[in-house]
Amino acid sequence: MGQVQATTDTEVTLQNIQELYRKFTDECPSGNLHLHEFKKIFGVSSKSSEEEVAFIELVFKSFDTNKDGKLDFMEYVAAVNLVLRGKLIDKLKWSFKIYDNDGNGCLTNQEVRRIIKIITKIKWHNDSNAETVDYICDRIFELTDKNKDSQISLEEFIEGAEKDPWLMEQLRLDLAPKTWFIKNQEKKT
Repeated sequence: MGQVQATTDTEVTLQNIQELYRKFTDECPSGNLHLHEFKKIFGVSSKSSEEEVAFIELVFKSFDTNKDGKLDFMEYVAAVNLVLRGKLIDKLKWSFKIYDNDGNGCLTNQEVRRIIKIITKIKWHNDSNAETVDYICDRIFELTDKNKDSQISLEEFIEGAEKDPWLMEQLRLDLAPKTWFIKNQEKKT
């Protein structure tokens, strides 16, 4: 879709938005970006791993703020802004939202384990063993669950990530969506 500046100190101009809108309407004449189109943007195909598909579906769901199964232009702009220009705190809130499968505002061990399993398979391009996933999940809870209630709140999630570099690496869902997006833009322009 549109060429967007990747630096956080560059102001988005009306011309940038108009170009982004033109590209969006060219590729999504219905005015909406559907999941199959979103997968295509991020290079997910029938040959992609189950984990890559699952991750992209979670990302799409997180950007579909009105839960109608498609992204309109405003949701798309918000997604692009977060991926390319978002502040760390906003990216951590977005990561938490993806981890929080049931949307109740707290992460359980099962929710964290599900995402860690997907991420380790994508990052390491192989099956991650249960021991590795267990170790990562146990350590995440040890470092974040301050009140020991077996749940991680958004505040605990952010505080833990900001204090511990290893934890930040595990919690921040930065599997190169910025790189994917920019690479896709170069192909389309």
